[in-house]
Amino acid sequence: MIPTIKWEGNYIYLIDQRRLPNRKEWFVCRSFQDVIAAIREMAIRGAPAIGVVAGMGLSIGAQSIETENYGVFRKRFLEMAEQMKSARPTAVNLKWAVERMIKIVEGMHGHQVEEIKETIRKESQMILERDIEINRKIGQCGLALIPDTATILTHCNAGALATGGYGTALGVIRAASEAGKDIHVFVDETRPLLQGMRLTAFELREDNIPATVIVDSAAGYLMRKKRIDLVITGADRIASNGDMANKIGSYQLAVLAKENKIPFYVAAPLSSFDLDLENGDLIPIEEREPEEILSFAGHLVGPESVNAYNPAFDITPAQYISALITEKGVLAPPYRSSIKDLLKDP
Repeated sequence: MIPTIKWEGNYIYLIDQRRLPNRKEWFVCRSFQDVIAAIREMAIRGAPAIGVVAGMGLSIGAQSIETENYGVFRKRFLEMAEQMKSARPTAVNLKWAVERMIKIVEGMHGHQVEEIKETIRKESQMILERDIEINRKIGQCGLALIPDTATILTHCNAGALATGGYGTALGVIRAASEAGKDIHVFVDETRPLLQGMRLTAFELREDNIPATVIVDSAAGYLMRKKRIDLVITGADRIASNGDMANKIGSYQLAVLAKENKIPFYVAAPLSSFDLDLENGDLIPIEEREPEEILSFAGHLVGPESVNAYNPAFDITPAQYISALITEKGVLAPPYRSSIKDLLKDP
């Protein structure tokens, strides 16, 4: 399983996902601005991974603040935190990690600045280690939903590359493979940046899990031909009613799955839940540059000056989701009550 994020000394090393699968290169972050650039430019992507690296980025940022005065340190740190929050708008894990770091700073008033910096560094490492542990728990919780012989469709990349390690949707698939289940995975290519073909297919090949890439528009055909037993995706944000945001194209898969009586599962950590939002319509949707659609591998493939609309995510209403798989168990509809019950448990 390919490593995604690691500390080396005072620098953060990220596997540069823009280079995969042809080259394995590290994107080195020497400042918190480097981390913001890595997130915005999608050198690192995937909601849990963004949360992990945001926490680590604020640790680097904290180290760069040259003062022994708590008030000065706090002011500068909060400025950095706001900049980090704005790196990408849809994945709530980024906000979750930043707010954890802010809580540490706010709660250590009266402590030496160097002690606060060290606490932030330890917390960032704990978030990374905890994310991997959470993903493995998600895999085990979802295992019972996978038949002993199954053909699974997944969309975009929700594997080790999108997390601290192991993966959410791919974590369930990995757990099924490790348990000896006979599975085959159909992988949507995932336009426009081909995260399914470049990243998910790459991870599955590395783990020797049988996989076949299809174009995004082939999914309905395979469902109608009864060649898909279940669909499983990750999520970038889940509202309190169970609506979820994920990579553009997820909504149409959920609708097609329901039409063809195929389960549509979502695997995500509790850090992806946003209970402040009543429904998915309130989730901000990032719109990216049209060049991502009009160009491929740096070459223009569409007519010059043509317009393109490039929302990075869509919203899947809860009514199309068969179950939500978390590290604390599998949630069934109605989600507003099952989410509330799960999160109130210690």
